[in-house]
Amino acid sequence: MKNAKAIVLAAGQGKRMGSAVPKQFLELDGKPLLYYSLECFEQSDLISEIILVTGKDAIPFCWRIVEKYGFQKVKYVVPGGKERYDSVYEGLKACEACDIVFIHDGARPFPDGEMLERTMEAADKYGACVAAVPTKDTMKVGNAEGIVERTLDRKTLWNVQTPQVFRYDLICQAHREIRKGSMEGVTDDSMIVETLGICPVKLVMGSYDNIKVTTPEDLVIAENILSRRTVGPEA
Repeated sequence: MKNAKAIVLAAGQGKRMGSAVPKQFLELDGKPLLYYSLECFEQSDLISEIILVTGKDAIPFCWRIVEKYGFQKVKYVVPGGKERYDSVYEGLKACEACDIVFIHDGARPFPDGEMLERTMEAADKYGACVAAVPTKDTMKVGNAEGIVERTLDRKTLWNVQTPQVFRYDLICQAHREIRKGSMEGVTDDSMIVETLGICPVKLVMGSYDNIKVTTPEDLVIAENILSRRTVGPEA
């Protein structure tokens, strides 16, 4: 069995949430948002170790979360960097050698075990993959004046999520290589692999429940998703 580890990112400031509390630490049903993604990786037989990346000042608080909820797989809590890709790089350096690495946003509380299995299988086969869902909306390209220039073919469009999953040596190589030039415009890890052309990035079905909590409205949606999952389909 492949040795897989997870890097969970919890270093965001959450400015769009409009809260003094970083979004990953906001409570969802009495638990910090971060708890739910950590719990998914903790319970997965695929994952041997979790590296949690957060702001330097939040490290003690994160260790309290780990201890309170008994997350045995969290081996390191490390300080992140200025940008998301810097935080990922710090997580990779703490990760040490493994076969497969999952990179996940702590503000996405609803990954699930089947998603982890699908992405692990794809990463092992292709080298790189991302959880994603086909877009439901019609997407248009607008110019600087807000005028529609063209309508995109919805059948080809996906909303990309996390986890993004890679062979460990491949994503480490990608991060090292791209740092030799400009990192401007890099928004996620798959983009680094795409930019360098190291290997194809496979799109793997995620879940429409796998939302990223970014605004107050998202937190309401997350509460509804959690309530539905808790009650179950037969209630």
